[in-house]
Amino acid sequence: MKRLLMALVLSAATFQGYGQGCSDAGFCTMGAMRPSQVYSQKINFKLRALEVNQYRGTTKITPVINVTTLDFTFGITEKTSFQVKIPYQWVNGNLGETSSLGDISYSVTSNIKSTEKYHINATLGGKIPTNNSTLEASNEFTSFQDAELPMYYQTSLGTWDVVAGAAFISKKWMFAAGVQVPVVHNNDNDFRFEEWTGYPSEDYLRHNHLANDLKRGTDVMLRAERAFHFSNLDIRIGLLPIFRITKDQIRDIDTNEMVKLDNTTGMALSAILGVAYHFNTFHSVKLLIGRKITDRDVNVDGLTREDVASLAYVIRF
Repeated sequence: MKRLLMALVLSAATFQGYGQGCSDAGFCTMGAMRPSQVYSQKINFKLRALEVNQYRGTTKITPVINVTTLDFTFGITEKTSFQVKIPYQWVNGNLGETSSLGDISYSVTSNIKSTEKYHINATLGGKIPTNNSTLEASNEFTSFQDAELPMYYQTSLGTWDVVAGAAFISKKWMFAAGVQVPVVHNNDNDFRFEEWTGYPSEDYLRHNHLANDLKRGTDVMLRAERAFHFSNLDIRIGLLPIFRITKDQIRDIDTNEMVKLDNTTGMALSAILGVAYHFNTFHSVKLLIGRKITDRDVNVDGLTREDVASLAYVIRF
């Protein structure tokens, strides 16, 4: 069993997967919507858990995103818990390097129905931005030092979001749905092609979408998982579709007016594999990887990923 666990963990280094980037936006791993939840006949949210999660994702171009997240959950009552996620993110790519605290997520989850065969839980929460998406370049091209970087390099989405969702959890199945609505837009990103005049590859430069004063659209997610239990090992396979149901908006540089962008709505669908090994009741290690099946045509928020893997250690107390 231990050899199997090590093989699965090492596969994270070589697995070529895909993802929409929900881990970065946050709500797919909040409360009732989080993956790989274990069903127990007796539910008790008064337990506490600390998860240390290491995430790595590559993009359609050169930026590589690494995120270390502290995910703390503690019980308020036997049926209600509070979760807070604090990420630190750093990005490396051809245009430069950035690093800082990422957007902070918080949520309250409550069990609203419980039987001997299933639980139904509901979550309400939000996300707090840690900057205005205005981090600037830092690279060997000294003339570009004061040029703002595109959204792939930003560590915050620059929005205050409201998140809500619910999940049905049984021994073999999990079905979840959630919505993330940006309600306050503080994104002041001002990446412009002309500020990078003389960059060695104009073609590469223009693969970065303009996102000036970005107003992100609303996202709706669904999750379906099938669990397979083997002693201390849990394996889960599932699908994660995320729908952008309203268009993103940016400020037109020429007219200075906000415009809605075509092709920013639609579905991003990923296949998910999760593996968890429980050493005992209090200690577990989890691996999560995914492969994109389809994506939206235009992703100005910088959340699209190619090659996603996360490894986490969980302590319950």
